[in-house]
Amino acid sequence: MRKLTPLDQLTAALDQGLRTVFASHSASRPTPQPAARPESELTAADRALSAALMRVNHVGEVCAQALYHAQALSTSNPALQTQLEAAAREETDHLAWTEERLAELGGRVSFLNPLWYAGAFGVGLLAGRAGDAVNLGFLVETERQVEQHLARHLDRLPAQDAASRAIVAQMRDDEARHADAAENAGATPLPAPARWLMRGAAKLMTLTAHRI
Repeated sequence: MRKLTPLDQLTAALDQGLRTVFASHSASRPTPQPAARPESELTAADRALSAALMRVNHVGEVCAQALYHAQALSTSNPALQTQLEAAAREETDHLAWTEERLAELGGRVSFLNPLWYAGAFGVGLLAGRAGDAVNLGFLVETERQVEQHLARHLDRLPAQDAASRAIVAQMRDDEARHADAAENAGATPLPAPARWLMRGAAKLMTLTAHRI
């Protein structure tokens, strides 16, 4: 198999970005299902809140695709590349699940998804260039923050929206597993300023994606 040239890598990255942002997605795992789906009990306000929260979660998955593919692209470690690509495939399930749920709720994805993807891809490239231990540390911090974010969404989602809650709960469990795997692979903790900056950027994205 011939080694990919920088142009090959750029073309592949552009293709991945376009498919993430503009294509529909299929999950490799079934959509998490609650014991019951009492959709008729959702009020208009409940649907609007659930759709806004699931739109934020969808943006998070768009960013996850960008981060993981950029991190995999910028590392020369085959084992780490394989780990990152495997995590990205699981995140594709999340992307498909949130898309599906948004459609069921009558919601829409964020208009700013191209911007979110581009920004996250750039951050992922920087993390990858910083070395494997930092690359893994960035993955751990990202997943821990997302895990906390999803736990907060479980508190905010309407109690009767069992379908959305089942999806978010499975996503939270997957993110925790990705973080554990990265820690076991030799991640180094990020310095406090980097963690604070990541939290600030995530908060800005969350507040914006909730509405746009």
